[in-house]
Amino acid sequence: MIWIVILLTFAVDQLTKYLVSHNFHYLESIPIIPKIFYLTYVHNYGAAFGILQGRRELFILVAIVVLAFIIYFYKQLPKDRISRLALGLALGGTIGNLVDRLRLGYVIDFFDFQVWPIFNIADSAIVIGMALFAWILFNDYTAKS
Repeated sequence: MIWIVILLTFAVDQLTKYLVSHNFHYLESIPIIPKIFYLTYVHNYGAAFGILQGRRELFILVAIVVLAFIIYFYKQLPKDRISRLALGLALGGTIGNLVDRLRLGYVIDFFDFQVWPIFNIADSAIVIGMALFAWILFNDYTAKS
């Protein structure tokens, strides 16, 4: 199951980035729900919220370390479906953004809620995966207390 989640997350991320980059002009913005949600094509040379702009090598190194860490400890992680889903989302998203950084030198972002930094499928998968892990850890901790 985990490999399917990783591959689907990666594939959907790369497909949406391809569609945006080949159908939008750079910085083009199309309202989906005016004043709330737009598709806006941008290049992100930084991390979340645009911090650490131009630190490509750092982000590549961090992604590789995270991937190596997760793969190394994979057998020790819980085997339940939620944990596998969380891990698959986090890994698929990390690989998706890593591929962008290696191939393009930046990450393609396009979901624009106007009050939040512009993001992509990989970012969403990483956040959802980590939120699921936090939920699992919190529930495991409270169950043992």
